Amino acid sequence: MAGNRKNKSSIKSKLYRKLHWLIFSKIRPGKWIYNFYASYRHRNKKAQDDTNLSTLYITQMVNDGAGIGHQIANYNGGYHTAQILGINHAYSGFSDMEWDEFLGFGVGEQSVLMLKKEGYKVRKLPYFNESRESLELIKKIVNSYAGEKIVFCIELDQFYQKQYEVIPHIKEKFESAPARQYDRLIYDKSKINMAVHIRRGDIVDGQKSGKVSMTKRWLTTDYYLMIVKQVAKVVGDQLEIYLFSQGNPEEFKEFEEYGHINYCFDMSARDSFLHMVRADILVTSKSSFSYKPALLADGLRICPAEFWHGYPRNKKWILAGDKGEINQEIELDGWNEKKAITQQN
Repeated sequence: MAGNRKNKSSIKSKLYRKLHWLIFSKIRPGKWIYNFYASYRHRNKKAQDDTNLSTLYITQMVNDGAGIGHQIANYNGGYHTAQILGINHAYSGFSDMEWDEFLGFGVGEQSVLMLKKEGYKVRKLPYFNESRESLELIKKIVNSYAGEKIVFCIELDQFYQKQYEVIPHIKEKFESAPARQYDRLIYDKSKINMAVHIRRGDIVDGQKSGKVSMTKRWLTTDYYLMIVKQVAKVVGDQLEIYLFSQGNPEEFKEFEEYGHINYCFDMSARDSFLHMVRADILVTSKSSFSYKPALLADGLRICPAEFWHGYPRNKKWILAGDKGEINQEIELDGWNEKKAITQQN
């Protein structure tokens, strides 16, 4: 029975996403669409002089048809919106519960499921951005429910560009998760371990079809090779390279000129994610799957300058040009210490 309910829920969610895509990507409605939202129609209702917002929550349900990087972006968007509106954040959970345990994001937070059991009603908000006019409308909607038991739900995949703003929150969640006691790494502690995420898989077919959403995610092998070459020039024989990809190892033989290569192509998604977080140097692709570990990492991140999410401005984040060129100094904390340890051995 539970399996049947899950299948029905999955089918319902898939149909909703398709209908949603048709309306908002093809029809592209104007502001008249707001009138279909019960929350928008409620905006002018006075909250009986009640200004208590402590009973209000907000969340962004994950797109369960997307990958984990995308779903983490959904979580981040919900949490960020809770902060700017000054109300509580409710946890929606990921489509795969093992990611909930691995990331620990829901620890200490009220879940949407529990709130609904306590009599909370869900009200969906129309799409908005962080412009003054748009936020004033959303705040008006939220304030109209003051004192009520409401969980607001942000629209499907509402975009949040500056994901790095939530780093302190998600990093604290990740590091304090009970799952950390089970983490196991294959890194050599005496080396400078560089994780390189080379996105292939689905975008390879996208290059042949010319699908825009896929072509804009493509970075050539030469792009990554250029980055590795520049890092190797600084680090020297201390460099240990770990490649994470769905490609063929034969494509990357040229990398062996710059350091010992570890092909992690068969590593599980969660173990790959963990190794990206813990790398001394993380080279990301145009992919949420490596951008999210970069948000949680302490090491150096080298990222494509042209990407749909933002980067903080500090020396731990280096932006590479279209061909992989790096135009700023590579400073690696702890490199001298690791070099000294190796020399002693």
